[in-house]
Amino acid sequence: MEEKNQKETPPEYDEKRELYRALRFFSQISFTIVACVIIGVLIGRFLDGFFGTSPWLLALFSLLGVAAAFKSLFDLGMKN
Repeated sequence: MEEKNQKETPPEYDEKRELYRALRFFSQISFTIVACVIIGVLIGRFLDGFFGTSPWLLALFSLLGVAAAFKSLFDLGMKN
């Protein structure tokens, strides 16, 4: 009795799979950038309101959010 070989995937399926993987990666990048910057801004605004140091902590934490976004992007690039 012959063993049934697994069906080979058609090339169109592989192309779609690669496209979805790329879209998932780019959406992860955009979400990471936006989330890091928004979190930095929100923390800065909260601390400025709490300590009355407007706009210094907002600017500081905004820059920290941007730096965190670049660090996360670097880590994503190294992982993939």
